[in-house]
Amino acid sequence: MKAADIKKICALGGGGVIGSSWCTNFLWKGYAVTVYDVNDEALALAKKRITANLEYLAEKKIITQEASRQALAQASYTTDQRKALQDVQYVQESGPENYDVKKAVLAILDKYGSPETIFASSTSGLLITEIAKGSQHPERCIGAHPYNPPHLIPLVEITKGEQTSDAVVKVANDFYRLLGKEPIVLQKEALGFISNRLQIALYREAVNLVLTGVCSVEDVDKAVCYGPGLRYALLGPNLIFHLGGGQVGLKGVLEHIGPSMELWLKDMAVWKEFPAGSKDILQKGVLQEMQGRKQEEGKTTEEISRWRDEKLLNLLKLLNRI
Repeated sequence: MKAADIKKICALGGGGVIGSSWCTNFLWKGYAVTVYDVNDEALALAKKRITANLEYLAEKKIITQEASRQALAQASYTTDQRKALQDVQYVQESGPENYDVKKAVLAILDKYGSPETIFASSTSGLLITEIAKGSQHPERCIGAHPYNPPHLIPLVEITKGEQTSDAVVKVANDFYRLLGKEPIVLQKEALGFISNRLQIALYREAVNLVLTGVCSVEDVDKAVCYGPGLRYALLGPNLIFHLGGGQVGLKGVLEHIGPSMELWLKDMAVWKEFPAGSKDILQKGVLQEMQGRKQEEGKTTEEISRWRDEKLLNLLKLLNRI
């Protein structure tokens, strides 16, 4: 099978935030999508989210109103496992982050799906080798981790298990490119993959700065948003340091300020579990931050999410990625 042969997709666990966002992307790009979840309430929520996402894209003139209507017409919703997998070439699973749940989903695919159907898990960091133990066809199993919201953020991290076929990885890589994504393929399995490992390393130090009284939750967020975050939207950390080195480049930077960096590293957090009481402190801090935002930037979760999506669209347009 080639990427061009993929015509119909099943979104297993499509009722959640990630699943419905994936569905939006598939429908927007012209694919037929069957949304599967365990109950009608989850499906109703999925339909509401997908409809809102497509209407928003039309409102922002990313797609036309007619294209939005046509995309919605390509979606079907079911709690019937057999119907969900009928005539499907690709499965995007976005269920709970739990090995047993994902293995159970794979068993459903083995029972009702074609042996050639590719299984892609949206797992945030579980090992595909372990997930694939739930399948009679481990060669078709990959990880395809998006960044939220998947219908806007280009990154997809593709991971393969010990028995994953290279041909399946190639088809998946080509398929996500057809969706307008920027897929990267991990050379070996790693818990958390690439982006989440980088993100949690940053977040551990962000939490530590708050807990040790260096700054507030809000000031941590400001430091990222108005400093390195702006550059990270354009370049990765290696290129940023390389440019900072001028003629001597990355190696020169590390030789020049490396000793200072090592002092910082020795003073930074190394804990492996979130300290007691930290979750309450962080929650209180972020709620205070939300209330201090300008009205036009949103103060509720829904308002801020909408503001975020609008700014993401503007940024993606600037970068010619949409």
